[in-house]
Amino acid sequence: MKALIILGLLLLSVAVQGKVFERCELARTLKELGLDGYKGISLAKWLCLTRWESDYNTKATNYNPSSESTDYGIFQINSKWWCDDGKTPNAVDGCHVACSALLKDDITQAVASAKRDVRDPQGVRAWVAWRNKCQNQDFRSYVQGCGV
Repeated sequence: MKALIILGLLLLSVAVQGKVFERCELARTLKELGLDGYKGISLAKWLCLTRWESDYNTKATNYNPSSESTDYGIFQINSKWWCDDGKTPNAVDGCHVACSALLKDDITQAVASAKRDVRDPQGVRAWVAWRNKCQNQDFRSYVQGCGV
């Protein structure tokens, strides 16, 4: 019985955590989904962004008390502007997607939303992690050894 309870807790832990991509696995996936060079943003830059936004975790969320919004998924797409979580006041839902869709292990919808977001006039600078951690950095290490 104890073993079943422990197994159940371990499975629950995995379900809550979601998929955490390995760096090169994510590089290959983002390339397959058309992000390499999208809007002039290299694959290495996308990897930097996702590293610092979500640590490559599909289930990452972050609540922003000042705007009463939440960031969702591997790209941390914000519920105030880009997705609908059903609870953010005065939300715009610019990507016309449920925020829960951005938490899936299959990141196809998250990539589509990131492509939409980066077409915004702010571009990649709209992401806080880009401005604080990636802008003007050397990105080579993000794709080094990945064969992409």
